[in-house]
Amino acid sequence: MSPELLTGVENALNMFLFLAVELTLLFLLISYGVGVLQEFISPERIQSILSSRNGKGYIMAALLGAITPFCSCSTIPFLKGLLRACAGFGPMMVFLFSSPLLNPIIIGLFVVTFGLQVALVYFTIALGVSIMAGVILEKLGFEQYIEPNAYHPPAANTCGSTCSSSLSKPENRWVRIWKITWKDFKGVLPFLLAGILIGSAIYGFLPTELISKYAGNDNLMAIPISAVIGIPLYIRAEAVIPLSAALAAKGMSLGAVMALIIGSAGASLTEVILLRSIFKMKMIAAFLFVIISMAMLAGFVYALTPLGDNIATQFGLPEAS
Repeated sequence: MSPELLTGVENALNMFLFLAVELTLLFLLISYGVGVLQEFISPERIQSILSSRNGKGYIMAALLGAITPFCSCSTIPFLKGLLRACAGFGPMMVFLFSSPLLNPIIIGLFVVTFGLQVALVYFTIALGVSIMAGVILEKLGFEQYIEPNAYHPPAANTCGSTCSSSLSKPENRWVRIWKITWKDFKGVLPFLLAGILIGSAIYGFLPTELISKYAGNDNLMAIPISAVIGIPLYIRAEAVIPLSAALAAKGMSLGAVMALIIGSAGASLTEVILLRSIFKMKMIAAFLFVIISMAMLAGFVYALTPLGDNIATQFGLPEAS
């Protein structure tokens, strides 16, 4: 075995062990905290708040989307619940955009992986664009592109009601939250390990020159390309952060990395297919346009500001010229 290969194996193994321990502890800690929040904030209360027609409804929708990730059945059943509860269309869309992008898991992973400054800029862009998109879509009358059958009540024992009822049992509250946290962790563990494994392999073996040439700071076209390919190349947040860290460590520009993260975490082919049962095609197109625009905006902000140089320094790479 050549010295270069041995060095690559050693680097990949060290990166895998480091990320596996760090991200596991982080996931369990944040997930348990979110479980405590869900214990005291019922879906009915959320729907009541989001029914507000004033400006506060949009802000609350974004913040509630940020602190309330859902069960494994995703946000689609809950979105239907908001429709049946007559939630305002604008706040409902803000919630749809912000929930996958601002949940505590992805923000926590951002802070640990890229630092507080990068996480704050990401949070500000995702929050601002989500609110702006919700306001614009409501003003333009996109509510007309909701499928009529989306307002129909669901069958009994739906995902939302199952999750809600399981969180409402009073006995052994803290133990029950831990059991739910552990169950969720086991569910995402394959994705987490897959992301860490791929990221570690990239870190250990992918030539830095290749990434720097095609997706480095000098190639701004890498940003829109990353934003678009992130959607069909959907990777869960638990996996995309370590993967993106490895790409950044190999020389991929922070702008392209952020565009990839937002594109992959903000939308997926599966989500688009599920949304088709709620929205007409014009609303689906608007949804994808918002996610891609947000990804590109974040990408260019990171690429054209000193933030990119800060991250380059963090990973020991040359700064942008």
